[in-house]
Amino acid sequence: MSSQSDSSAFGNFVWYDQMSFDLSGSAAFYEKVVGWKLAANAMNDQPYTLLQAGDTMVGGLMPIPEEAAKMGARPKWMGYIAVDDVDAYAGKVKAAGGAIYRPPSDIPNVGRFAVAGDPHGAGFILFKAAGDAVPAHDHAKPGHFGWRELHGGDREIDFAFYSGLFGWTKADAMDMGPMGLYQIFAIDGVQKGGMMTRMPEVPRPFWLYYVNVAGIDAAVTRIAEAGGKVLHGPVEVPGGSWIVQGQDPQGALFALVGPKG
Repeated sequence: MSSQSDSSAFGNFVWYDQMSFDLSGSAAFYEKVVGWKLAANAMNDQPYTLLQAGDTMVGGLMPIPEEAAKMGARPKWMGYIAVDDVDAYAGKVKAAGGAIYRPPSDIPNVGRFAVAGDPHGAGFILFKAAGDAVPAHDHAKPGHFGWRELHGGDREIDFAFYSGLFGWTKADAMDMGPMGLYQIFAIDGVQKGGMMTRMPEVPRPFWLYYVNVAGIDAAVTRIAEAGGKVLHGPVEVPGGSWIVQGQDPQGALFALVGPKG
């Protein structure tokens, strides 16, 4: 991971990766759709492909671990939330009604992590970088992750869980009619994402991550050309941006956000 010293990282999403059954297929899809450059993993001997936006590493692609596959894990995107002590926060997650799916472990030359779930099962990763450094991101640039969205089991219970752990605060809220309330959350006073109670047809709670693109219409074309599916959109959202939610060829859900065009 490309990194910088940043003591304010606590509670922020600082890294993202996709667990995959087909590493080369994932690489080809996202390279075409998002425009990420691919870089080999030089940090350790684990199979991992780094995703680069410009000169910045923003995430990676990894094979689904064998033990996770045996437990039914499917291709998906996971977000890493920065904490100052992974072991302590693993305990706090369980005390708050969440779960730890993989106990705290070290990633050689990178940091320490644990795979966690909120009270309704949406997964995320607790992460403490080695040397008190975290990846550097610009949340407005193409190729960087610009928004995070929880399709949760119960919006208020889920908000209380994440707020209690990481200090997230409520920002604006939007009434989406039959879809319920969309609650935007802020981290250190900056709006970073939203939460909603999942729709009945959504089989299980999950986090959805939005990648910035230079033009949403062109991106939709690339999704189809690369073998993916558009599940929702493009639609305009408050602020003038457009979004599209999709599924890659392996079934992992992802989303894009950008201007019309």
